[in-house]
Amino acid sequence: MAPNSQANDETGKLPPHKTLHVETDRVACDGGGGALGHPKVYYDLAESGEAHCFYCCAHFIKK
Repeated sequence: MAPNSQANDETGKLPPHKTLHVETDRVACDGGGGALGHPKVYYDLAESGEAHCFYCCAHFIKK
């Protein structure tokens, strides 16, 4: 199996994903980058105060 091309050469781990601090109970994520993104998905932060996008692993935290 070929090594992951996104892995950090020194540690072999993937780079950290973006963390976004928001003030709303609902957020939408489309991965950014226009055509390089992913389908738009919505997450509800009202109960837990945070969510992870299952497409791009962006981490949303309610302030």
